[in-house]
Amino acid sequence: MSGESKQPLFRPLGGEPDEEPEVTEIESLCMNCHEDGITRLLLTRIPYYKNVVVMSFSCEHCGYQNNELQPGGSVAERGVRWALRVEGAEDLNRQVVKSDYTSVRIPSLDFEIPAQSQKGEVTTVEGIVSRAVAGLTQDQAARRLQHPEDARAIDEYVAKLEALCQPGAEPWTLELDDVSGNCFLENPVAPRPDPRASRTEYTRSRDQDHALGIYSSDEKADDAECPRIENLSLSEGSDPNVTTPSVSSDEHLLTPLDPDAMPYERLAADEVLSFPTNCPDCDAPADTKMKVTNIPHFKEVVIMSTTCDYCGHRTNEVKSGGGIEEKGVRFEVRVANKEDFSRDILKSETCSMEIPELDLSVGGRALGGRFTTAEGLLAATRAQLADTPGALGDAPGVSIALRPVLDALREAAAGRRPLTIVLDDPAGNSYVQSLHHDPNLPDEGLKITRYERSFEQNEELGLNDINTDNYGPDTPS
Repeated sequence: MSGESKQPLFRPLGGEPDEEPEVTEIESLCMNCHEDGITRLLLTRIPYYKNVVVMSFSCEHCGYQNNELQPGGSVAERGVRWALRVEGAEDLNRQVVKSDYTSVRIPSLDFEIPAQSQKGEVTTVEGIVSRAVAGLTQDQAARRLQHPEDARAIDEYVAKLEALCQPGAEPWTLELDDVSGNCFLENPVAPRPDPRASRTEYTRSRDQDHALGIYSSDEKADDAECPRIENLSLSEGSDPNVTTPSVSSDEHLLTPLDPDAMPYERLAADEVLSFPTNCPDCDAPADTKMKVTNIPHFKEVVIMSTTCDYCGHRTNEVKSGGGIEEKGVRFEVRVANKEDFSRDILKSETCSMEIPELDLSVGGRALGGRFTTAEGLLAATRAQLADTPGALGDAPGVSIALRPVLDALREAAAGRRPLTIVLDDPAGNSYVQSLHHDPNLPDEGLKITRYERSFEQNEELGLNDINTDNYGPDTPS
């Protein structure tokens, strides 16, 4: 087994013959003639999108065929909302990646496409409107004969939708809401911030988690115990007013965790814990190692590292071991020589990064949380930009905009171009090493500013809805 070459579960098409994804055939029931047909499953990857499962069914008895595309990737930790102000042809040509759980709204026309009413697709803003028009005009010829008033109202509404894509149309707003977080809207001016689009992440509600098939362990335990509570039996001569649950061979389908089985002290010691996960790149089984460590002159952090034996993907992430600080923090780091490149940097997942000399802005979750150096942070930024769709290909708009930035980052990493790295963390959980002889004081190349968070920043951190008044076990609900 050790000599076998491991391959990712999801592999792109068009590669080497030995790297082509395998097709799995399963005998399944035909819902048309109720004979046995064949279902073929292909696990593959769409470039710059995600992993998908291509399913094809065919029945040799009745000739029935069916094809379907299902997402094969993982659900993001949080949902995402996009709001785009469409002002011209450039916005209509923006690429949009929709999942099955993406809902589309045009508030000015009171128009909405509910989630799970359409399959996921890679399209454009104009393509979304065109598909909506095609759906509304379907069977219009028969509708004009049978229900002329309804057909007339649909024609008027379709004319309003078509007018949105005409030259000289008034600006309008497109809203995308995806509870799975797998929705993407192209930024035509990348790597600069998008002037007409905003992206907001939010925590899903319990009902939204259930719609995605996500349940907590407590909810699973409650669901497992429900049949035992409902299946009540009474023995002869027993009191009919007293019910006794029937005895099951398994007292608990889900065994609750012992809180003392893995105390925090084990993590805080030198022990490294390991638990099974899935690779974020190819979704194959992988192991994640976790350890709590103490950064001098800062605080405790949790370092997690994942290595995939199938695709070779390696990643590390840093989580804060404490809560949110009272104030946000902003670091301005001047990088000009070799000593500056070796400066340790702890960047949390809520920390955004800017490089004013390059007019470059990177959101906090783009690079995630990491403990690295200034040189490593620049290298990770360049690698992230190089993986942007069209950055190094034939897409002229994105390629022309990103190539100078990639070249400048390469020159900076070689020490030929000084620049300033600005790290802004509203949660205050980021840290930059000081090169001063007193580590508690910033050096000449480091400026530290602590500030009061704005309402919007508190809203994104989930602090505005926290109720700390009259909070306790005796407080009436």
